Amino acid sequence: MGSVVITYKIFPVDITVNFDDLKKKIESILPEHAMVYGYGEEPIAFGLKALICAIKIPEDKTGMLEELENKLGEISEISQVQPVMVRRTST
Repeated sequence: MGSVVITYKIFPVDITVNFDDLKKKIESILPEHAMVYGYGEEPIAFGLKALICAIKIPEDKTGMLEELENKLGEISEISQVQPVMVRRTST
């Protein structure tokens, strides 16, 4: 069975958000069977950066994507979560 990798652009509430702490919070709220596939950063403007986060989930688990996005929205340091790419992998 394959997996789905969803890449999100995560906007922090302000420039003072520590991305290392934010990454730990993201990893702590992941549903069972989900894992972080990779991180990156993208400059936005005036010192503000977005966290790029790729998360891998099994393609056969229904409802996991909605659960994941709801949990990301509950993190107080995040102002907005924008999905930018969804792709299927064979692993």
